[in-house]
Amino acid sequence: MAKPIVKFRIDFGPEESIGPGKIALLERIEGSGSISKAARALGMSYSRGWQLLDSLNESFREPLATASKGGKGGGGAILTPLGREVIRTYRAFETEVQDRAALHFSPLSRRVRAAAEHSKAATVIRMCDR
Repeated sequence: MAKPIVKFRIDFGPEESIGPGKIALLERIEGSGSISKAARALGMSYSRGWQLLDSLNESFREPLATASKGGKGGGGAILTPLGREVIRTYRAFETEVQDRAALHFSPLSRRVRAAAEHSKAATVIRMCDR
């Protein structure tokens, strides 16, 4: 039986949002102390990691993470208290959303095709895949 899972993003405005990718980046920065290590662990480029972090820092009145330049002593990045609060809030809300999804959609889960049935279903070829 397939378990319902909700994937979501929180939009604060047209240019301000947080979602699973940005939260994962913040968590990896906290764990590694490095934007480059965090980005690499998530399979993204260093510049993409910086871009996402910059977007996060610009979205809030205070930064969520601060970074120091590399060099002889090495650089690094640390989360601010607000950064840790954003992670906690997002993850708590995510737990609530997943619990509610399970409550409401589990009865329908029994009616979802199993993986084996999907492989027997007709193959769909999108025009853009040709």
